[in-house]
Amino acid sequence: MKQLLTIIFLSIYSIATAQVGEHAELFEVLKLKDSLLFELGFNQCDLVYLESSISDELTFYHDQSGVQDKVAFLENTKKYICSDSPQKPIRQLENTSLEVFPLYDNGVIYGAIQKGIHYFYLREDGKEDVLTSVAKFTHVWTLQNENWILSEVLSYDHQNP
Repeated sequence: MKQLLTIIFLSIYSIATAQVGEHAELFEVLKLKDSLLFELGFNQCDLVYLESSISDELTFYHDQSGVQDKVAFLENTKKYICSDSPQKPIRQLENTSLEVFPLYDNGVIYGAIQKGIHYFYLREDGKEDVLTSVAKFTHVWTLQNENWILSEVLSYDHQNP
């Protein structure tokens, strides 16, 4: 009987903590949030949108440039990503790599972990985009006032092409 209860508990636990399918509402919502965050905030440099999409308590961990809070993250984005340089960094998601794992507190969803692989390119007018790196990411999204906000970022395993 004890073994049966253990098996039932582990089965329920694995279902409750498992990755959601790519057609699940949570997956679709966070895929859209990721898309907007990077297309608007990173690729198009809409810093107002970017700032509104991330938590005031953001912690950004990067394997090459260290740890940043929200203020440093926004300053570095403006300085290095959204400067007036003729070369513009661009990010693209590897769509098939995206995974989403819900986070619950007493059965109520409060957040989600989103993992994947993304590619970074350098764009310059009149030239083809040049691949500069491939990296893995892990994002923690939290529900704040019924909105999904990016709270934690891990950007790691950057590889040159």
